[in-house]
Amino acid sequence: MPTDEHSEKVKELEQKLLEKDNEIKALTTKNQTLEEENEKIEGELEDLKKVAGESTQLKSSNENYTKKNSMLEEELETSDKNLKETTDKLRDTDVKAEQLEKKVTSLETEKAELETKYDELEEKYKKAAQELEEINQQLEGI
Repeated sequence: MPTDEHSEKVKELEQKLLEKDNEIKALTTKNQTLEEENEKIEGELEDLKKVAGESTQLKSSNENYTKKNSMLEEELETSDKNLKETTDKLRDTDVKAEQLEKKVTSLETEKAELETKYDELEEKYKKAAQELEEINQQLEGI
């Protein structure tokens, strides 16, 4: 029964690992999209800086793009932080899963050894019971 619990725990950890893998993939895709969008905005920002002196309207647009760029950089930093945390959690989950797998293997080995020992003791018991029965029969014959 403990093996079933360990198997369930391993399955649960594998499911969590799969969820973390999916979360990492989603964050990586989002991170790449944000980086591409950030590069695009930085290019647009350079263009705006060239013509900012010609118009106050362009200056206002430039300020808006700068704010958006800052927000995207903050979002990118947050995504990078989340990705690092998720990667660390995944690594911890991998270590825990490996430890549980080793424990399951150890318990399975111990179970097999105990079953073998039980079988040996049961065989000894049967022989002893048979010898006792033979002695009883001999004593009854006396």
